[in-house]
Parts: sequence; C-alpha cells; structure tokens
Amino acid sequence: MAYSEMVALVVDDFATMRRIIKKVLKDLQFGDVVEADNGAEALKILRSSKIDLIVSDWNMPEMGGLELLKLVRGDEQLKAIPFLMVTAEAQKENIMEAVKAKVSNYVVKPFTAAILEEKITKIIPRG
Repeated sequence: MAYSEMVALVVDDFATMRRIIKKVLKDLQFGDVVEADNGAEALKILRSSKIDLIVSDWNMPEMGGLELLKLVRGDEQLKAIPFLMVTAEAQKENIMEAVKAKVSNYVVKPFTAAILEEKITKIIPRG
C-alpha cells in the first residue's frame, strides 16, 4: 500500500511536537494524519477509524504511550498496526519495556525529520 493511501495517528500532548511529526508524515505523502493529545483519546480514534500507523509520545497525561501500546497490542483489531514510540527517555529499561510490549520502532527526542523518516520507512517500507 502506498503512503498516500495510509492514515497516520500522531499522539502527543504538545501541539508543537504533533505539528513537527505531522509535517514529516505529510512530506512522506501520507494520505491523512489524525491527531490525539493522549492515549485515551487515541484509543477512541483507533476504535472508530482505520489507522495504518501510530506515532506516539511516551509521556502524556491520562494515558501514556506505553499503556497505549500495550492496549493496542492486546486488541485483535488493532494489534497489527505499526507503532513508533517517540520519547525523551533514552533509558535502556524504558526502551526494553517498549520492545517487550512489541513496539515497532522508537525515536529519541530531539530528532531530525530525516531520522523520523528513516524510522517510519523501516517499519512501513515505501510501497
């Protein structure tokens, strides 16, 4: 499937970070980019829309990225969606926890558009 046919969900409590990620996804020609400002809101969107990629922050109010990842992976309808974790937490144990929860890939803040693009193309090769 070409990126132009895909819908990405960007989950971050900072509007600026969502805007940065959204721009990279638009530059990659993603068909649509939906936004949520925490995991609970993201889950509602995931249950009501077809999403092809999740790019989620780790630390957020209400429901963080790790909890969202675990819920997505535990849901029959959602578990196959590629999940990219964005985190300021470069601690090994956090990364290991995300890997154990079957994160598709992760990127540590601060990052460049090129690094984000590289991580996305690793988990969803260009069609």
